[in-house]
Amino acid sequence: MTEKEKMLAGEWYDANFDSALDAERMAAKDLCFELNHTKPSEKDKRHQILKKLLNYEPQSVELLSPFQTDYGYNIFLGSRVFINHDCYFMDGGKIFIGDDVFIGPSCGLYTAIHPLEYQSRNNGLEQALPIRIESNVWLGANVVVLPGVTIGEGSVIGAGSVVAKDIPANVLALGTPAKPIHDINNQ
Repeated sequence: MTEKEKMLAGEWYDANFDSALDAERMAAKDLCFELNHTKPSEKDKRHQILKKLLNYEPQSVELLSPFQTDYGYNIFLGSRVFINHDCYFMDGGKIFIGDDVFIGPSCGLYTAIHPLEYQSRNNGLEQALPIRIESNVWLGANVVVLPGVTIGEGSVIGAGSVVAKDIPANVLALGTPAKPIHDINNQ
């Protein structure tokens, strides 16, 4: 298997010293740079850059700059998604975002983990686990979502929270680590 195939399969892979992955990250960084230096009023140009970055045409997505990602092609956005300023999507693993999701400023979605043993970590090993944010979710400002997490439909994550484990549907969750504190009646 190539390092990319290992990455996409959720296996341990060489993230730092693989030239093919490095080239893909550089291409994504160039596209993010271009997107982040395009005027907000140039909506068509921004849409075309985002389409190239994601490798598909997003539907009714509003993404405010600056924005950063590692690959772009592992991000799957539903319709009517709003992504505020200063967000970073570390997308070695797939990131699925449902319809009508609001992502506050300075949020980070991190699919990558590293070995605890420094010898393996120093050799560039990494594993990427998918993140799933279901429809109608709102992430407040400065929310961190860690690898392998699912946030259930209709939930709200309070500002500054770190989501380290799955969050059920229709709850308000907050804290470090984020925990549900009460249900939301979304009927």
